[in-house]
Amino acid sequence: MFRPLKPYQIVVDVVLAGLFAAIMAPVELRLAVTADTNALGTALITVIFAGALAVRRLSPGFSLSLAWLGAIVQMGFGRNPGPVDFAIFAVLYVTAAYGSRLVFWLGFSSAIVGAGVITLYLFAGPVVVSGLDWSTITTAAAVLIAGTFALLLAWTVGALVRTAVRARENREAQQRAEGETAAEQERVRIARDVHDVVAHSLAVVIAQADGARYAAASDPSAAPAALETISTTARSALADVRLLLTQLRHSQSDGPQPTLADLEELYGQVRAAGVPLRVDVDPAPVGDPPAVVQLAVYRILQEALTNALRHGDGGPVAVRIAWLGPDAARARSEVLLEVRNGLRGGDDPKSTGHGLIGMGERASLVGGMLNAAPADGEFVVTARLPIGVAA
Repeated sequence: MFRPLKPYQIVVDVVLAGLFAAIMAPVELRLAVTADTNALGTALITVIFAGALAVRRLSPGFSLSLAWLGAIVQMGFGRNPGPVDFAIFAVLYVTAAYGSRLVFWLGFSSAIVGAGVITLYLFAGPVVVSGLDWSTITTAAAVLIAGTFALLLAWTVGALVRTAVRARENREAQQRAEGETAAEQERVRIARDVHDVVAHSLAVVIAQADGARYAAASDPSAAPAALETISTTARSALADVRLLLTQLRHSQSDGPQPTLADLEELYGQVRAAGVPLRVDVDPAPVGDPPAVVQLAVYRILQEALTNALRHGDGGPVAVRIAWLGPDAARARSEVLLEVRNGLRGGDDPKSTGHGLIGMGERASLVGGMLNAAPADGEFVVTARLPIGVAA
């Protein structure tokens, strides 16, 4: 019934309606004296149309009702259309621009019906008095066409404004949705990076700390080596976390990301944690793989080795990397990753954490696929990542 408006908009509409009444009242009263019509009716019509203008944006439906009431009162007093009737055009405009769907079509109908009512009101009397002739018919038809065109023109302008407003709102909503989606993707990316860095580093630190505690009893020299590994791993993790937090705080572009050259350091951290690690790279990559593929390989191996540290039985971990070119079975080059490790009794990496979800997301981002599941007493992570395909 009523649209939400700001206070200044209501004040502006009321002031404009008051100015309209102040200007039209003396004009209409002068015309009333000339046409020998009721001055009280003239004042009432002016007030009604001014009221329609005052609430036109606040309640287009109510404004349309007041316009019809003013037209009926005007015809009831036998007054011909005058300057005060220009308020009708403003009312038809707002019904199309701001009215509800029902008011929108009521305004359209009112434009057509109103033109017909005006024509009948102006020409029904002469037809009754002097009879129907060709001149009256042509004049009435001209008035009907002109009235319909004028009233529909005001309504059409409002409909165009309505369309423009809806288009702008849809565009703004789309921009907000795109911004929210981009922000969510960025949050997920940073959360994934933080998880990969922190989870792996903490797993190494915990493994070193536990190993040093048990080894110190028989080999006192093991403690300093373990503390050195813990210190190095923690410093590296702290630097990575600071970089990620800087990106999050300042919305900066991506910082330096790990590549294949950093895998040896990753392997060294796992071996330093006391886990026997066997790495087999066959065949080796030809040339320099895309950076996005190198990052995916590093992060997937990092998480898989972190799971081996956290959930493994302490036995050997086997890593296989194969950079495969296109052949009869493959239409494109790809890299095959496989990580195998034993499981502690009753431990299942799939039951807790977000590491496996992150690995799956990493593979999907480069158009690949990943599978992680227990098999023959081992936990096996297998990923196939295409090379040279846009993420």
